Amino acid sequence: MSTLTVEDLTTGAMTEFQEKLRKQHEESMCKELDELLASSGDAHGQNSKKDFEGFKRLFQRFLQVKGPAVDWAKISRPPEDAIVSYESMGAEEPPAKDVASCLNKLAVVKLNGGLGTSMGCKGPKSLISVRNENTFLDLTVKQIEHLNKTYDADVPLVLMNSFNTDQETQKILLKYKHHRLKIHTFNQSRYPRINKESLLPIAKSLGLNANGNADWGEAWYPPGHGDIYASLYNSGLLERLLAEGKEYIFVSNIDNLGATVDLRILRRLVGQSADKRCEFVMEVTDKTRADVKGGTLIRYEDRLRLLEIAQVPKDHVDEFKSVSKFKIFNTNNLWISLSAIKRLIDDSALDMEVIVNHKTLEGGLNVIQLETAVGAAIKSFRNAMGINVPRSRFLPVKTSSDLLLVMSNLYSLEAGSLTISRKREFLTTPHVKLGSSFTKVQDFLARFDSIPDMLELDHLTVSGDVTFGKNVSLKGTVIIIANHGDRIDIPAGAMLENKIVSGNLRIFDH
Repeated sequence: MSTLTVEDLTTGAMTEFQEKLRKQHEESMCKELDELLASSGDAHGQNSKKDFEGFKRLFQRFLQVKGPAVDWAKISRPPEDAIVSYESMGAEEPPAKDVASCLNKLAVVKLNGGLGTSMGCKGPKSLISVRNENTFLDLTVKQIEHLNKTYDADVPLVLMNSFNTDQETQKILLKYKHHRLKIHTFNQSRYPRINKESLLPIAKSLGLNANGNADWGEAWYPPGHGDIYASLYNSGLLERLLAEGKEYIFVSNIDNLGATVDLRILRRLVGQSADKRCEFVMEVTDKTRADVKGGTLIRYEDRLRLLEIAQVPKDHVDEFKSVSKFKIFNTNNLWISLSAIKRLIDDSALDMEVIVNHKTLEGGLNVIQLETAVGAAIKSFRNAMGINVPRSRFLPVKTSSDLLLVMSNLYSLEAGSLTISRKREFLTTPHVKLGSSFTKVQDFLARFDSIPDMLELDHLTVSGDVTFGKNVSLKGTVIIIANHGDRIDIPAGAMLENKIVSGNLRIFDH
């Protein structure tokens, strides 16, 4: 294949040159993928072929799209009826048999592809203990089992794993094999990381480890949760759920402890007439200053669309972050019609923007990952809408600071669900910021003899080498800062209310 040079610019317009360059990159990529497939052998060839077909389509779109994903001048706020309030959906408790009928049309899908590395843990994040020795997965199972038992329903749990999490998850699922709850799994695709300079895969083969399984290593990645549509379809599970009479899936991140099945929303969806059937619901909630980077719903070219910060032109990033202009953000709690997913994939009509994720691997190699977001597909579905839900439905645990909140007496645990304690006077949660000494879960747990009483806490900042004794109580605003080389041990039974504790253990009122 001949290589294009700058001289080509003299033979035609810039656009013609760019088209030739695009085709050259595309042909080179296809050749590399064919060679990778040939190296995989029979054991992984079929699965890899489906993955590579999806990757080719994503790569083609990546080559075609240049510049910001949106024209800022075309953005407007969604129509009032496009985002409804949660309170407007009614609060009457329906008869149990009606609830069961609705629930039997639902499957719960948890996004379970992430690792716990950001919190210093190995393996799937869903296996981190978050409350009374219960993991994220344990709490999810308890929630759905309680729902099924209460209403004599049959809601299955579906886990979308990645090649990073599948093996460990399958081992853990053995402990639920005697439960009545149906648990299904399917895997995200495996896409090759691309050299930023050459735009070719860095992988030379799929490879096999000592167990005869594919060794994906750092040359491969799961392509974001937008892959759920194709992977659910390719796994055969989509057809199976439809055959079992399921109409909707409720999709959410497994680390969002507020994402429980909501009967108000489900009844609204199932009860609609066929011509007005809403195929996609995105739960949104009001922004705070902690959520300024979260994606929001907009109206764009007469369609409801999710706008992510990565798609915003640089000159408008501050405007995007404005809480006054963009008042809501996406919780990634989604209700999606299964038959609509099938139709869109059959018709090749699913439209999601390409997210380019830049990474630097060990050794300094710069690579890119092409990904998609599940919520970005909202514009492809009929009668899509947002529901402005209470903040309690967004309770993610991304850091040790979040973990401290959900482990504390701020929350009550019942049937796998966390709710704000009735003893707390304010519905809002405290702002907690723990320093780098608390980042890893193991270090975090070692610094608390017991989790402090936080019912009356408004703000907590902890920095440096700090430990907490048993039965500590924190109220109001508490700031604890141990200077470099110093250590602060908060004694057992201490009550800190509106205090600053410095490196030499002086305590000030403020």
